[in-house]
Amino acid sequence: MTKTQIVWLRRDLRLADQPAFFAAAQAGPVIPVYVLDDEAAGSHAYGGASRWWLHHSLESLSKSLGARNSRLVLRRGDAVEELTKLAEETGAETVHAIRHYEPWWRKAQGKLSEKLDLQLYDGNYLLPPGAVTTGSGTPYKIYTPFSKATLEHMPPRDVLPEPETLSHPDTWPRSDALEEWSLLPERPDWSGGIDAFWNVGEAAAHERLTDWEDDVADYDDARNMPSQDGSSRLSPHLHFGEISPAQVWHALKGRSGKGWYVYGKELIWRDYAQNVICQFPAYPKQGYREAFEDLTWRDPEADEQAAADLEAWQKGQTGYPIVDAGMRQLWQTGWMHNRVRMIAASFLIKHLLIDWRHGEKWFWDTLVDADYAQNGTNWQWVAGTGVDSNMFVRIMAPLSQSEKFDAASYIREYVPELADLDAPYIHDPEEHGCLPSDYPVKIIGHREARERALAAYKKMKGN
Repeated sequence: MTKTQIVWLRRDLRLADQPAFFAAAQAGPVIPVYVLDDEAAGSHAYGGASRWWLHHSLESLSKSLGARNSRLVLRRGDAVEELTKLAEETGAETVHAIRHYEPWWRKAQGKLSEKLDLQLYDGNYLLPPGAVTTGSGTPYKIYTPFSKATLEHMPPRDVLPEPETLSHPDTWPRSDALEEWSLLPERPDWSGGIDAFWNVGEAAAHERLTDWEDDVADYDDARNMPSQDGSSRLSPHLHFGEISPAQVWHALKGRSGKGWYVYGKELIWRDYAQNVICQFPAYPKQGYREAFEDLTWRDPEADEQAAADLEAWQKGQTGYPIVDAGMRQLWQTGWMHNRVRMIAASFLIKHLLIDWRHGEKWFWDTLVDADYAQNGTNWQWVAGTGVDSNMFVRIMAPLSQSEKFDAASYIREYVPELADLDAPYIHDPEEHGCLPSDYPVKIIGHREARERALAAYKKMKGN
């Protein structure tokens, strides 16, 4: 008799191109298990939007497994302890899992390997972090040379098929009911907009890719146009592993034109972010450039006006229509257009002079695609604090960005107070003298904010 095989699932909630499932299916009866371990991640336990997505993704995978005469076992608690108990209950000796790089998962993988035969596989990225190095064998810190080196290794590995069969044990171990985890919001239930915006699960991920793949040719221009929204919207599917980047690459690699080239570089950025946290595990919480610790940030925990400004930003009440539209889209749908993410992040950091970590924390709770590596890497890039980042003194002008990228329809959708305004008035109604009574004035003027940010930067450099 072959031994029972455990497949430990985390952000890899799919059956096709899932190396852990593929290997386990060939070795014996398979018990797929997901352990909800909030303690290990600490401050980066899943936020509200991610928990909503996780519920539906687990529900979808459970149905897929059920159709194959299998089950998804759910446990809650310390992942290493629960997997060890499960092995004792079932007689399993081997755990198959896709390798994860968040610091808490690297620690858990190390501890579990001391207790059981842990077989780790690469499958969440185009290439395993650490596979692309400089000529001297050291990891890249800067994205551009990393990207060029990664392209030399493309296309990625071949896609693995879904296991033809999944044999199961004679008896199934105990499992929690998904509803017991209370991942969905109840009091209040704020998920109506997210429910309407997303379909979740492996099948939905492939449907989205099929629907979007003809649009990849226009991606270079369309990705910057909020009203047009040429984004793939694959980010949460990729984050939760409902589809792999290798599957996306192979589906699109035959496309010609700059759009596919630019989108391919976005997939490489995912790999780059993982390489960054492998070098700097605390990157989403700790700035790379120590000098910025001396920058005089406005502290919402000690300054009432800073706290009020942070809340206005979170609620989309800043008086800057493009910023407010983005922040309201985030709250309503759990997602924000890529160009607007940069504008909104820059506004918090440079217009409001609030530490980027407050923004990282808010995005972590409200984004369905909140990713430890990418969230930290993106925020530090905007803030100028990262190992590879934009310069702090390059301050985005949200009002001109709004007009340049034709965000009028986008603003009308998410800021209904301005729905009756035409362009160019809708981009800055206060300046044009047509500010509706139910829409706020700017919490700070652009010039005033710019001068304050530059003065704080100059003072920091002087120190």
